[in-house]
Amino acid sequence: MARKKQLIIPVFIPFGGCPHRCIFCDQEGITGASTLPANADVVRTVERYLATWNDGNRGRSNMKKEIAFYGGSFTALPPDAQEGYLKTAHGFVLSGRVDSLRVSTRPDCISRDSLRLLKRYGAGTIELGVQSLSDEVLRLSGRGHTSCDTVRAVAMIKLSGMRVGMQLMPGLPGDTEDSIVETAEKAVGLRPDLVRLYPTLVIKDTPLHKMYLDGRYAPWGLGEMVGVLRRVLALFEEAGIPVARVGLHPSGELERSIVAGPYHPSLRAFVKQGNGKTRDAVIAEGAGR
Repeated sequence: MARKKQLIIPVFIPFGGCPHRCIFCDQEGITGASTLPANADVVRTVERYLATWNDGNRGRSNMKKEIAFYGGSFTALPPDAQEGYLKTAHGFVLSGRVDSLRVSTRPDCISRDSLRLLKRYGAGTIELGVQSLSDEVLRLSGRGHTSCDTVRAVAMIKLSGMRVGMQLMPGLPGDTEDSIVETAEKAVGLRPDLVRLYPTLVIKDTPLHKMYLDGRYAPWGLGEMVGVLRRVLALFEEAGIPVARVGLHPSGELERSIVAGPYHPSLRAFVKQGNGKTRDAVIAEGAGR
């Protein structure tokens, strides 16, 4: 088994800073977190991860460690909240126990001021919730931003000297195989430092769930999503752009929240082998792991 080259310590800020809830999103259902953490909670989370890591990985102290704020739009939080989190996390950087920080945010929430603040406190990577580079798909998904916002944000982040990641969600309303592949091609052209692929799932009690129940949204089947993901992965691999993750991290909370959609607990491996199990079969397989 390949060894991980980096330890990412996730700190979830569910819906933190988000101007509205996107039609597909339920951070509480996906992560099990329901409230914004206090700064003391951030410290406890990081200490817990570091203690567990140090106990099980002696002799690998040279591995890069990073604190990551996920689950919201970090740069849209009030400035004092951003600075509070960053200052708390940066303490681990100053002590040499963590190497850098990363945050996730929306493409339309990047500004020179936000980039300066992040750089001041040791942030090295910004992951953008791009979802799609089709303006029609973004409109139908109620994202509230356009592909131009993504192009601008990527350019600004690169100019700042930070790394940029792109999170894409194939299978949103209005998506076709062609639009998904076109989004991947455009993403390759922007040269991100990493990509995450999260095929769209229908999560319980989201607006997308209502659209599904009303017959206004048809989720992609696992087989058809696997087919298009093969094409997308090939594009990024040929361009030398790392794909950090394919599919949401499996958890009990997530699997209890899924109503429909192309879920597999080990989706990247499933895409690589490409067999034809049904959704029920793969969920049953995941539950038994």
